[in-house]
Amino acid sequence: MADQTDGKVTQAETAPVPPSAGGAKAAAESKEAAGKINKSRRRIVWACIWGYLGVNFLMFLRFFFPRALYEPNTIFTIGFPSDFSLGIDQRFLMTNRVWVVKEPDRLFVIFARCTHLGCTPEWKPSENKFKCPCHGSGYDSEGVNFEGPAPRPMDRAFVQLDPTGKVVVDSSRLYVDDPRAGVNHFNDPGAFLNV
Repeated sequence: MADQTDGKVTQAETAPVPPSAGGAKAAAESKEAAGKINKSRRRIVWACIWGYLGVNFLMFLRFFFPRALYEPNTIFTIGFPSDFSLGIDQRFLMTNRVWVVKEPDRLFVIFARCTHLGCTPEWKPSENKFKCPCHGSGYDSEGVNFEGPAPRPMDRAFVQLDPTGKVVVDSSRLYVDDPRAGVNHFNDPGAFLNV
């Protein structure tokens, strides 16, 4: 009978096979590559975390700076009556949304808001009229509507002379002319200045 082992494994059978020189180099390179991949993954994850926290911090800081609209002062001076020539003066359109109109006998200020939907009309000197770009309302040089859907003339702002002789305009106090309602305040004191 042949020698039988009783299920015992000899040491020679369990000894690991020594790796060859090329195999050891390959194993070391694969370990190094795995380490580099893990480091780059960690960097990406940390960059995302810090980016997220940074954006949240900026949003937190933005909370302390409210988004307020700073509108121009409604009471302002525009100069002396002699500073204006006959016709429409547009110097204060961009800053205060008004046109200064000087006629031979009086000076008044038109608030530049279309009475249809509130757009700012444009002065067309070649046509001698105000024209609203939104829906085509037309106004003459005194701000009285004559074409388009505008229901009434543009409003006029309160004007008065201060003690130094300068013209003071208050665009929060408007004078209205509404023919359908039978109201006309264009000839009230404060709606114009005699010059």
